[in-house]
Amino acid sequence: MKSKFTTLLLIWVIASVSAPLRCQTLLTNIEARNFMSLDGRWEIIIDPFNGGAGNWKPIWKDQHGVGKSDFYEYQFDQGITLHVPGDWNSQESNLLYYEGTLWYKRTFTYQKKEAKKAFLYFGGANYCVDVYLNNEKLGSHEGGFTPFQFEVTGKIKDGENSLIVRVNNQRSEDAIPALHFDWWNYGGITRDVYLAETPSSFILDYFIQLKRNNASEIQGWVELGGAAASHKKITIKIFELNINYSTQTAEGGKAMVSFAAQPVLWSPENPKLYDVLIAAETDSVHEQIGFRTIAVKGTDILLNGKPIFLRGINIHEEIPQRAGRAYSETDAQMLLGWAKELGCNFVRLTHYPHNEHMVRLADKLGILLWEEIPLWQGIQFSNPIILNKANTLLDEMIARDKNRCAIILWSLSNETSPAESRDQTLIRMAAHARTLDPTRLITSAFNHLRYEKNQVTIDDSLSKSLDVVGVNEYIGWYGQWPAKPEDMLWKCPFNKPLIMSEFGAEALYGNHGSPDTASSWSEEYQQQVYKDQLVMLKKIPFLRGTTPWILADFRSPGRLHPIYQQGWNRKGLLSDQGLKKKAWYVIHDYYKQLQLEHP
Repeated sequence: MKSKFTTLLLIWVIASVSAPLRCQTLLTNIEARNFMSLDGRWEIIIDPFNGGAGNWKPIWKDQHGVGKSDFYEYQFDQGITLHVPGDWNSQESNLLYYEGTLWYKRTFTYQKKEAKKAFLYFGGANYCVDVYLNNEKLGSHEGGFTPFQFEVTGKIKDGENSLIVRVNNQRSEDAIPALHFDWWNYGGITRDVYLAETPSSFILDYFIQLKRNNASEIQGWVELGGAAASHKKITIKIFELNINYSTQTAEGGKAMVSFAAQPVLWSPENPKLYDVLIAAETDSVHEQIGFRTIAVKGTDILLNGKPIFLRGINIHEEIPQRAGRAYSETDAQMLLGWAKELGCNFVRLTHYPHNEHMVRLADKLGILLWEEIPLWQGIQFSNPIILNKANTLLDEMIARDKNRCAIILWSLSNETSPAESRDQTLIRMAAHARTLDPTRLITSAFNHLRYEKNQVTIDDSLSKSLDVVGVNEYIGWYGQWPAKPEDMLWKCPFNKPLIMSEFGAEALYGNHGSPDTASSWSEEYQQQVYKDQLVMLKKIPFLRGTTPWILADFRSPGRLHPIYQQGWNRKGLLSDQGLKKKAWYVIHDYYKQLQLEHP
């Protein structure tokens, strides 16, 4: 066993390596700014050997032959184009399994304005990205599901500008996620790209929510960026509540916010959003914000002070019929519309932050959210760089979504194996997340359980550092029932709410067979697993939510059965064409009954 000194030394090393690296602070609420969309068709070059990043074939320079003997072995013009946002796998058949480098190019015209700042904002690109404007490198970003930006005020030109982006989705053992994960490794610029404009002194960021466990006090802060940000007046107006609150920034440009209010509380039954104006002397931003409280008391989850049962579903950021990454508001309408039809008041956004359209639409529809970063199995927790990368992803996820009332849970990881290095990393991450946002709950999903005959014990000690425990179990699919479902007993020594974050079985839509034979891959077997699961789940006294795995079949190259899978995980309640399997109706009826019992 390692000594206490060794453990403390490990923590110090992790903290030392982690501290220096942080991304540029993001402009909060990018679509409320003055912006130009750079979405559309982009020219591309496929670079499987990654030769264009060096001096041999410097694609980022975008050179063209000008003399009789002058030539270059690459060219964007008259080549392939892809739509941005979007993944390359579903747009070009020869890129279906491609993992490597692809170069994007987009030209745009810009008129420079005096006393204005300009920012290039990327909603997300998978996985490692280098960005060049007019043949000059702006910077890099790592992480496929969080936004990043670069200020380009002094680099953007009057007239035509050339934007070149290198994207590489090759998996690696020190990445997040790492080498192996159970979803498609979609590559590309998968989310919106904006060129945003602000005054020279501007509203950079803000956090405006109800104080924890207090439904009548709004707290937070507003941060200015740019020139002369200190000692400036800040005003927050919520017209419907007759709020007209003023404060002033301190040195560094940050103003703390606190004022009394009596808002109608946001809930799934009444997703009330307020128009909020955040104004500085030279800038203003309009927002829609809902106000609600979230807390735990013993084994209860309290929404607005009242116990709630979370009727949930897991969702991947994928449109099954298109077999591609979801990225638009229309895509979000489809996925969350299915969840509402199922009877959900809750969605687990697996296993990474989804696009901002999903989160904002959940605010409007009244769907509570679990949002997590992709620490998914096989992570090198003994590598000190992992904490730095993971905390950066937390920074970016929370920075984008901290004002979204739909989000009640920040999740740190999924199915990670107990170990000292893992525990120390996730404990530090939990503390970091609470520092960034003290108003929400912290969770993580584990599959480390102890089975003794008919008893299942939740014994992952990391549960002590969480507000809500998430458990993935696939009794009836990856393991046989150790006893009859009605005889199963669940124990948890942590006195905390439990969300059964994953359970289910695979079935090929339209394939029928025995309800007691797993190898039939039949709808009837999947249906029976769900029926048995519900018998067991109803007997767990500390269960406060369920999220079956999963809403719809999704692509996964590790699913190799030549008849029933063919590169798809078939655990969906819906097929790869959005058609309802028999198990859909089991969960639909269960949630309908729960809604009657817990209105």
